Amino acid sequence: MRSDGQYRAPAVPLLRAEDPVELAHAQGRFTARHRGRQLELRRHRAQGTSAAFLGPDALSWDRFARRARLADTARRCFTALEERDPETAAWVRAYVTGVNEGLAEGAAGPESGRAGLAPGRWEPWTPLAVRLSLHVLDAGFPAKLWRGQVAGQLGAEAVALFGGGGERPYTDERPYTDVPAAGAGAAQYLRLSCPEFDVVGSAEPGVPGLVRSGRTGTVAWTFTPFTADRQDLYHERLRRTGAGVEALGPDGRWHRAARHTELVRVAGEQTVETEVIETDRGPLIAGGPEGLVDGTPVALSLRYPARVTADLGFGALLPLLRARRVADVDRALAAWTEPVGVVRATDTEGGTLRRGAGRVPVRADANLLRPVPAWRPGHAWHGWRDWHGGHGRRDSHGGHGRRDWHGGHGRREPSEAGGVDGALAAGTEDRPLLDRLAALDGLTPGAAALRDRLLGRDPREDPRGAAYTALRSAVVRRLAAEPAFAALAAPPAYPEVFQPHLALAPRLAHALGRLLRAETLYGVDRTAVLRAAVEETAAALGRPVGQGDA
Repeated sequence: MRSDGQYRAPAVPLLRAEDPVELAHAQGRFTARHRGRQLELRRHRAQGTSAAFLGPDALSWDRFARRARLADTARRCFTALEERDPETAAWVRAYVTGVNEGLAEGAAGPESGRAGLAPGRWEPWTPLAVRLSLHVLDAGFPAKLWRGQVAGQLGAEAVALFGGGGERPYTDERPYTDVPAAGAGAAQYLRLSCPEFDVVGSAEPGVPGLVRSGRTGTVAWTFTPFTADRQDLYHERLRRTGAGVEALGPDGRWHRAARHTELVRVAGEQTVETEVIETDRGPLIAGGPEGLVDGTPVALSLRYPARVTADLGFGALLPLLRARRVADVDRALAAWTEPVGVVRATDTEGGTLRRGAGRVPVRADANLLRPVPAWRPGHAWHGWRDWHGGHGRRDSHGGHGRRDWHGGHGRREPSEAGGVDGALAAGTEDRPLLDRLAALDGLTPGAAALRDRLLGRDPREDPRGAAYTALRSAVVRRLAAEPAFAALAAPPAYPEVFQPHLALAPRLAHALGRLLRAETLYGVDRTAVLRAAVEETAAALGRPVGQGDA
């Protein structure tokens, strides 16, 4: 804000160089100098070494990062990138060189010293590991853990009622995947200029180029990530042998699994030994070979595209910077892997583009719901989903289509980590709650007045809608306390890093419309729950209806 009260948009830093490689070096150095602590936190998260200075609270994430082989996958992807696309590999190397030069200044300071965060060294594969770690929990499997819990506690028929569809949506900063430096947002706005291109847009600190959006003089594009089901979970049957660990495959035979141990340092505590096991499906992220619980294997392996293909889609980043028309953007996105999302683009010639980007496997419908048994046939992957086949309309250029991705794997749901109020803010189905509210009688005068007020206006458009949100929160909290759902409220036997995705209250908030609309709900008296919630909300507001409730 200027001194005269007029708003002035913040200046966008301009980085200029003689060629893309030199420009990547400048971007890495600039980012390290201005976002050094953020970069180092992201590097440690990606490597599974953050507990060494953050302490025990970060241990669960570090163990997950090690067991899921995030850093190892990034190494594989960079090695493959060097063979497949040496120009992009050299570009990434230049970015890393710049980061290492700028870190000594950027990661220094009293906050870093108190946290024990000394500037470290980035490797050529580190940007790939950072990108993978930022999005690995947004890609499908946490919701499958929840659906598996529902099926195990309430029966398979309950999945449609409680499980819904879709996964956790993309958020800029999320628990367990990023801890930005104070005052630093997730996005970084830059202008990158060299004789080959001049692009202004949004970068992801730790990743070269402009991965979120870009604008030149002739074309503009933006990427909107969403959760697409591109990961699968497998229940594994494992056994230890004199030679190591074996896993039962779908062919009925026992196959050797890769196994080793890693040491995870924890500030203020003893170093923790972590067993890393990988079957033919993928790395184990929970459980191990030791037995069953109620006849169900507790070992879970995770299959994700980058681990299978050794490709994280970095081959799309330079072509995007060089794009001049939407056709160029379209061609560049053929190399995009993850995160999955929708790209919208337009150019000065009137071309428009809306298409999906990213790699989603083709497999059985059962894989999309919850963990599947690794020892049974029918759950393998069979290639990749075609995002280009037969959807959408042709644009003005006639050669590259306006493409929409259909098929139901991109649906959203509220953030599990955001608490009840965060989930309610998504405005999921309101009608069942309003219908049941209208049928209530015998309320106290204050509660009756609140009911009448809420029924008389659209709660999503009411600027004083805090009362409606408070009522829904009260309903969800009371449902979560019902004995019928006690098994779902108990923390499941999964690592702590997954617990926010399995919290009962946010899941009930998302499913509230279905829960209130169902004929019966496991013996829960929903009228009594709603009545108590209305009385509670009216008492909490504590003022006459005419004075507003915001």
